[in-house]
Amino acid sequence: MDATTLHWTARHYLAQRAADLRAAYVRLPNAGRRVDEHTYTAEAKRTIPRYNVVDAILEEVERLDPDHLPGIEVLTRALFTAAEVADSVFTKPPGGEIEAQAMADERRLFSANVQRWREQPTLRAEPLPYRRVLTPQEGSTWRASLQRRWGVQGGLWHPMLSSPTPPDVLVVHGESMWEEDGVNHVHQVLQRLKRPRVAELREYGPDYVLDVVTVAPRYTGAEGLWTDEHDDWIAYASHEGTVAFGGVLATGLMTTWPAVDSWRWPEPQR
Repeated sequence: MDATTLHWTARHYLAQRAADLRAAYVRLPNAGRRVDEHTYTAEAKRTIPRYNVVDAILEEVERLDPDHLPGIEVLTRALFTAAEVADSVFTKPPGGEIEAQAMADERRLFSANVQRWREQPTLRAEPLPYRRVLTPQEGSTWRASLQRRWGVQGGLWHPMLSSPTPPDVLVVHGESMWEEDGVNHVHQVLQRLKRPRVAELREYGPDYVLDVVTVAPRYTGAEGLWTDEHDDWIAYASHEGTVAFGGVLATGLMTTWPAVDSWRWPEPQR
């Protein structure tokens, strides 16, 4: 087994595990709350902390650069360490005894799986797109660049700025990026420009460098900014239901996306 296969396997497992646990929570009666609507049932307390700690472990695992993974032994130790120490605002403090035990069990489960994978020399894994969590310094550097080049202010861009939106900035309704067609056109323009990777900077939570095929400029509860090392385009998803594009990405979308005018914000004057 090589390090890349083990890293892919860990990422696959953690992403699917978190999704399964969230699905289990959704299936709980009354959204996991007691009759008083203010406290969680024991089953909810055993479920919510599990997907929170799995999310934290995945974030820690994705701090490793898939292009520059350490050797298999060092990687294995890094995965064990992630299981032990990964934390987030959702995992500390752990709450009561039920929550603490649930998270401890989930950490042990991941470690046991890492050990099991290592004992399978012929283990295979479906390749995954590039995805790496940025360091705080890297995130700050990207944000400073966006401020200098594009006038981003406090994480906000057009049309959330007080200044008028320039005519060469394309602003569309946020719903357009939840339609497959909209995101596909973003991918096509960036791929045509030969931009393989994109920086994604969120209002809160981790920042990433992503493979372009996984980029989705959407508001997900946290506003987002996107760009790449060429610094000649920007995307911004706001909490007001808009997504704005600037630079070569805006130009590309306006010339290649047939339905773009139907999604423009605000509605075109008739």
